Amino acid sequence: MSAPTAGEIQAACEALASRDKALARAYEEIGVPAWRNGPCNFEALARMLAFQQVSTKAGAAIWGRVEALARPMTAPAILALDDDALRAAGLSRAKVRYIKAIATHEQEGLLCFDRVRTGPREEAHKELVAITGIGPWSAQVFLLSTTGHLDAWPPGDVGLMESYRQLSNAGERHDSRAFCALAEDWAPWRGVAAHLLWGWLNEMRDRQSAPVA
Repeated sequence: MSAPTAGEIQAACEALASRDKALARAYEEIGVPAWRNGPCNFEALARMLAFQQVSTKAGAAIWGRVEALARPMTAPAILALDDDALRAAGLSRAKVRYIKAIATHEQEGLLCFDRVRTGPREEAHKELVAITGIGPWSAQVFLLSTTGHLDAWPPGDVGLMESYRQLSNAGERHDSRAFCALAEDWAPWRGVAAHLLWGWLNEMRDRQSAPVA
């Protein structure tokens, strides 16, 4: 499975806009959102974990040092490295454990990226969350950005909840449970709704940070 076509995304946006006023506003203001698309492999998943809970700049610096240690960036190469070397590159103790868990699962055949990329979303999700350090949010974000699943949905994503709050002109954000319940009405295009909400929020931030002419 690869990224959906622009036509598929547009059709989903139009269906979502007919169901939800906030999504209709986002679609009217930014149009068809760009789809996050990348490779479905060990390196992509390990990199995603390395970037979590740090700034983009810090994540890039850390990952650059990790890449210098493991060339090529493969499961066997990571497993061959000493934990202290990975920590010296900037990874936390927990992230070293999580990334090595991904590598171990792949090497033992418990994780197959071809299976994740082409199989049903529910089975791919189960395969990912069975790995230490990969929770539901991480699994769904990975599926969204690497497999083209139109209905993948990252529960508890603060950016999505804040985007929806602003689009709805609400005083407070939904909590995670209420927002997931709301998103049920967007199936089978929740992944498109996520890209629409992320796209709108990023566009608004870009406009606010743009220099005044």
